[in-house]
Amino acid sequence: MGTERVIDVPSDGLTHGRAGPTVLRLVVGAQLRRLRENRGITAEEAAYEIRGSASKISRMELGRVRFKDRDVSDLLTFYGVDELTDRLPLLEMAQQASTAGWWQPYSDLVPPWFEAYLGLEQGASMIRCYEVQFVPGLLQTDGYARAIVETGMPRAGENEVERRVALRRERKRVLTRPEPLRLWAILDEAAVRRPFGDRDVMRAQLRHLIEMNELPHVTVQISPFSAGGHGAGGPISILRLPAADLPDVVYLEQLTNAFYPDKQSDIFHYTDVMNRLAVQSAPASATPKLLRSIIDEM
Repeated sequence: MGTERVIDVPSDGLTHGRAGPTVLRLVVGAQLRRLRENRGITAEEAAYEIRGSASKISRMELGRVRFKDRDVSDLLTFYGVDELTDRLPLLEMAQQASTAGWWQPYSDLVPPWFEAYLGLEQGASMIRCYEVQFVPGLLQTDGYARAIVETGMPRAGENEVERRVALRRERKRVLTRPEPLRLWAILDEAAVRRPFGDRDVMRAQLRHLIEMNELPHVTVQISPFSAGGHGAGGPISILRLPAADLPDVVYLEQLTNAFYPDKQSDIFHYTDVMNRLAVQSAPASATPKLLRSIIDEM
């Protein structure tokens, strides 16, 4: 007998090429986990069915590996999903999840830990972020991005610098797509005062922040020095994904790697920190005045 419909994802979450392979892997993995648990099947039993290990089942269910068609098909059979109308949506989604991301032309510039983030960024419906040192990548002008690359990679040639700037430019398409990403950025005052590039570059960057803050789907807040200390020790990003059954993803970027805390208690903690930052920071309505005052001081 067939089961209830396997795929239950909001339709707007997978339109306009928005989901991308990373989010699709998360959706497929969550569906496979739900089917397995509903049947009371252990990870070890499922692994035996596909000639694998329990750790492989875990990686599949967490969306951390590409899917083999045979593995997904065998698992669906083992989980009692026999009707073709129930199997096809998940099988097709698993195939799409194994395709290359839009950033493939820049793969030589993108480390694996950041490749995962690019996929999440593309598929997210909302991102809340806090930055201490830089303007967030999605809000950077080309001139500011170029200055950051040249500062952080002084040995990079002109071609590599320009390709890295182009990569950041491509990322910003999530803000101009038919259903744009909702971006809520909180910037420490240090991030908008610390110069990258010359005075013209910084002025152009701050004016760009003012313009972006006027968009209905972008919110820019400044956390002034006068607000004092807070619980954030470094940059934080919290990504909300379009599938209702997927938890928010916390992303903590460091110099040469990134950390994705996935315990529910950790997600609650970072969400609480972000909420407190939003309350303690100046409201978005004050952002233009604050940034214009900094521009005037330059």
